[in-house]
Amino acid sequence: MEEVIRKYFQCWLDKDVDAVKGIFSEDVVYSECYGPVYKGIGQIIRWFEDWNQKGTVLQWDIKRVIVSGNTAVVAHWGQALENCNRGLEKDYDNYLHRDDMEYRLARKRQEMKEMEQARLQKKTRSNREDR
Repeated sequence: MEEVIRKYFQCWLDKDVDAVKGIFSEDVVYSECYGPVYKGIGQIIRWFEDWNQKGTVLQWDIKRVIVSGNTAVVAHWGQALENCNRGLEKDYDNYLHRDDMEYRLARKRQEMKEMEQARLQKKTRSNREDR
């Protein structure tokens, strides 16, 4: 899965919407760390195309990838230029401070662990009921 994530990040650097279309399934759910959630490939394509009309990703480094099943958490850092309404350019860094990143990753690991424990408990109950 990490290879697919790296390919996705490269799509932003290359502004390659066709590659994005090949990465995600029709029913994908994509959530960003600051809140937005995109449901379905159509929303992702609209977001990707809209963002890339007004901005350019200059650099996007993957710091860490955690994968559990079909879910991945990615810690990253990047830089982009975004054209503002008045034709000005805004330069910004998109990153998580290390402490915040470690907290979020630890929290996501705990959530994944709890989900796995709940799944195993449900399976155990089901096996007992079958006896």
